[in-house]
Amino acid sequence: MTNFHPPRDLSPSPSPCPPPSGSGSGLGSAPATTSQAASTPPGGTLARAFGITALLSVTGSLLGLGRDLLIARYFGAGQETDAFLVAWSVPETAAPLLIDSALPLLMLPAFSTALAARRPVAPSHTTPPARSTAPRAADPVQAIVAATLPQLCLLLALFSAVTALCAPAVVTWLAPGLPHAALAVSCTRSTAMTVLFFGVAGYLCAGLRAHQHFTAPAAVYAAYNTGILTVVALTHHSLGIRAAAVGVAVGSLCMVLVVLPAFHRRCCRLTGPGWRAATNRSGATVTLSWPTLLPVVAFALTRQSQIYIERYLGSGLSPGTISHLNYAEKVAQMPMAIAVMISTITLPVIARAMAEGETERAREQVEKDLVLVSVITLAATAFLVACAPQVLSLLFQHGAFDATDTSATAAVMRIYSLGLLGQALVGATARPFFSAQPMARFAGSTRPTAAGTKLAGWIPVVAMAFGLAVTAAVSSVAAPVYGALGLAAGNAVGISLTAVLLLGGLKVRGIPVRLAQVADRLGRLCASTGCAGGAAACAARFAGPSSPLAVVLLCGTVTIVVFGATAWMFGIHEFRALTSALASRWGKRGAA
Repeated sequence: MTNFHPPRDLSPSPSPCPPPSGSGSGLGSAPATTSQAASTPPGGTLARAFGITALLSVTGSLLGLGRDLLIARYFGAGQETDAFLVAWSVPETAAPLLIDSALPLLMLPAFSTALAARRPVAPSHTTPPARSTAPRAADPVQAIVAATLPQLCLLLALFSAVTALCAPAVVTWLAPGLPHAALAVSCTRSTAMTVLFFGVAGYLCAGLRAHQHFTAPAAVYAAYNTGILTVVALTHHSLGIRAAAVGVAVGSLCMVLVVLPAFHRRCCRLTGPGWRAATNRSGATVTLSWPTLLPVVAFALTRQSQIYIERYLGSGLSPGTISHLNYAEKVAQMPMAIAVMISTITLPVIARAMAEGETERAREQVEKDLVLVSVITLAATAFLVACAPQVLSLLFQHGAFDATDTSATAAVMRIYSLGLLGQALVGATARPFFSAQPMARFAGSTRPTAAGTKLAGWIPVVAMAFGLAVTAAVSSVAAPVYGALGLAAGNAVGISLTAVLLLGGLKVRGIPVRLAQVADRLGRLCASTGCAGGAAACAARFAGPSSPLAVVLLCGTVTIVVFGATAWMFGIHEFRALTSALASRWGKRGAA
């Protein structure tokens, strides 16, 4: 993977970056490439960015899978792993808040505004430039970083300390019926460090993405899981399950170490006289809007509360319930995470289009994203429902994770997979709402206000609150009767309702998505999912008690072929366009 490292190739031209402080250029010497950096990247750039991001993200997901395999092998699915997974709620909450959505969605528009404020001055060919005695204005990017990063680090450090000190109360609140509460408290104090390191990493990733550098941000989860794997492999004998908690803290530090050099080199110098000058001037050049944080934080916490409900109710069920839910969700979410990555790459395009009032371009991009996200997610749903036992047997049934655990986890994963489309659509549709108002603005910026700005950020919160209420109701009724299956069903129903509400709310955001057309295409894709899932299930039954690997390969092939063929037959034009492009390219190669 190290050969895949030239991030400058992702953009049409090198992104603007303040010069080194020792160059004598001072803070005001920004390169005159503002229009290029602020402009919408071409389709080829987006495709290359998605390719690199997908490759590194898949690497991170595979390492995360290896992490889960290692934990399952050493510790199985019992009371100790339940205690660790309660502590795991801290990084699970911090990740969507600080890395995946909330903080990046706030800071990426702020960095984009600062880049737009770097206005090149046209040189005069008749009058020689007069030497100015006025102090140079601060570089917009460096000014925003100086105004926000130190405060953010202090705030995150405070939250980390409070989480560690309040660990007993956190464990009691999350899982009041947990047998090994003291072990969960110890693990929670270790995982509390992720609040600080996740926040810094998420901030740096937002700056790099605004500069159209995607390589280092895409590698953060690979670094994170590598840290966890290393610590668990080296210390599981001496620390037991606590090794996983310590590994989480070490892995979060590795995230920062991966992106910090790239941010310093590509976005903003964090040392030297230039940084000190920017720190002194930042208060006069940057306006912070801390209330903008509220709807984003509320949405992330409300969405994460689905996990809290599962663990709260699961702590009173049979031992291993929380672990079975965790393993099922981890496997099922891997393809969904890859699908949502599409909306992560295209978010700057949508935000820029809305800021410029080009709602039609934003609508086309959102509709395209929704279809592509649904294609990947629904194909994965068909595959997971058809051969869940074989997938889990192949991945986890080693060491302390036995056949009973495989059977219980497979049943949970089949139910949970029914809500994967809702999970993916929530991830894809929530992002445009939060691009309306950046948390920080440079004094010279003139970015227009997007439609629906004042209310846009709260629509996902309201939608998620309704979905959470349904999740709690269904889970409370079903869990005492069906156990973990009832919890998985509550999750699927609640998140699906949230997705429907968010789709309807896009018009309030100012993006006139054609809901009837989108619903029609999603319905056709669901029909393809049913056909592919049925064919894969028949293939799994035909294979019989073969090796899990053989069944997984057979079912995967059948799912892809049947899903693609039926989607083409049902008129999903993305498949027809892809087929035509491949046929045309193959014909050109044959002619050559």
